[in-house]
Amino acid sequence: MNRIIAVLLLILTWGGHALASDESWENVTARRELVVGFCAQYPPFESKNLTTGAFEGFDVDLATALASEMGVSVKFVDAEWQGLLGGLGKGDFDMLLTCMSKSEARGANANFSDVYYRLADVIVVKKGNTAISGLEDLAGKVVGVQIGSGSEQLADSMKGRFKEIKRYNYNPEAFADVKFGRIDAVLVGYTYAIRQNKVDPAYKVVGAPLAEAEIVAVMKKGADALTAEVNAALSRLQKSGEYQTIHERWLAL
Repeated sequence: MNRIIAVLLLILTWGGHALASDESWENVTARRELVVGFCAQYPPFESKNLTTGAFEGFDVDLATALASEMGVSVKFVDAEWQGLLGGLGKGDFDMLLTCMSKSEARGANANFSDVYYRLADVIVVKKGNTAISGLEDLAGKVVGVQIGSGSEQLADSMKGRFKEIKRYNYNPEAFADVKFGRIDAVLVGYTYAIRQNKVDPAYKVVGAPLAEAEIVAVMKKGADALTAEVNAALSRLQKSGEYQTIHERWLAL
């Protein structure tokens, strides 16, 4: 009997510890600040204004609005894309809001917010290219992708179609190689492609969208309290119309 009681007490003790161990929201409220990690090299979602040096973009405005809705301030930390999930695991950030899809973050065994955007991947070629009008024309061609992106995962799933998949640290490098004829095409998110074409009309999107990625905020596995607060704040922003205002500001095509 004593052993049974001891086991029950141990279970209750550990159960209570498990319940109390999620301090994700408590930590944010204690410092009155939400630390958001991102890679500010992906306009119009996040980038650094070359004139002011300030961060700007859809994710920047959305994170600011979410934090305000949650009653705290926001601090942005710019980091290398490939190190974001590792930094989240180490506690460098409370949350990632950086146009990251579920598929890109799934390997990190993380918590996801509700989907806040759906992003299609498309094919981009040099303007004037008449040889490529869709996916079927990429057979035997060299295709560029950003390392660690959903576009890279998509390309890898179809790699038998291509002569080569060339991988880049960041999309601008891939776009430059398309422009100067070093590769044939880039697979990239549609909003980025449209924005890039507005900056430099040397490119065009061809063919139908290849896939649609579910974009989410990413938190450490087990950060259920923070995840719930983020989802509640996102829902309120959507109902109030503020989300749509931010969307129109940055993502209207």
